[in-house]
Amino acid sequence: MNIIIIGAARSGTNMLRDTLVKFDNFATWPCDEINYIWRYGLRDEKNDVFLPNQASKDKRKYINKQFNWVRNKYNSSNVIEKTCANSLRVDYVNELVDNAKYIFIFRDPIDVVPSAEKRWKANLDIKYILDKARFIPKKDIPYYACNYLNNRVKKLLNKERRLSYWGPKYEGFEKDAESLSALEISATQWLKSVEASESSFLKMDESKYITVDYNEFVNYPKEILKDIFQFLGKQVDNKKIEESVRTVSSDSIGKGYQSLARDELDNVNKIVGNKYQLLKQKFL
Repeated sequence: MNIIIIGAARSGTNMLRDTLVKFDNFATWPCDEINYIWRYGLRDEKNDVFLPNQASKDKRKYINKQFNWVRNKYNSSNVIEKTCANSLRVDYVNELVDNAKYIFIFRDPIDVVPSAEKRWKANLDIKYILDKARFIPKKDIPYYACNYLNNRVKKLLNKERRLSYWGPKYEGFEKDAESLSALEISATQWLKSVEASESSFLKMDESKYITVDYNEFVNYPKEILKDIFQFLGKQVDNKKIEESVRTVSSDSIGKGYQSLARDELDNVNKIVGNKYQLLKQKFL
């Protein structure tokens, strides 16, 4: 089985993936995300919004080969994948991946946005980059290397000392990245990501996906994890579930409300509106 975690950046996708791969017969790539792989054949696209009609036989063959690489390398029948840009293109992903099930995790944007803003301004992490670079298609390495260096140079020149791009690129992303603050574009990324995912999942057969609220997961990790395994049709030991969630913490709930100034909070709310509450009403 291929299990694809869908979520906006900084919404708990890493935490969920890392919890699941603690179980026997579950594995993932030895790096954070594989957006380079998903962009195979679409390298020059300006954003991450790919459509189902772009899912050619060649791309399908390539993507499933990558999933099988993980399956064979770690001798695991269940492969977990998490790339936040996929939140913008669930329909495209669904056209490509064989035997896929989805976990859609979403989080209060007020907690997401300050966390995402920090990533826009983060220092260079060589190990993180090299781990991901191993999975760039060889012919695309010069292209991505130039883009990466250009992004770092622009960070030095930017008045906020932030990158020119980070995270999922929605339609109109480049224009917004030039005019919006890191806080504003982080809020917009969250909104565009969850809107696109919501649209796709509402059209999808309910047997193919499960939805998870980040706050619910970190408050009741054992119960939510049991629901996830039931959805996946997997039987797991209760003791193993307890062991796997020992590091799951609810400490980050509400941090955004504490860290944002009143004007910043108002600005974020103008962008995200009541979308988080609506997602909970529709999916939970």
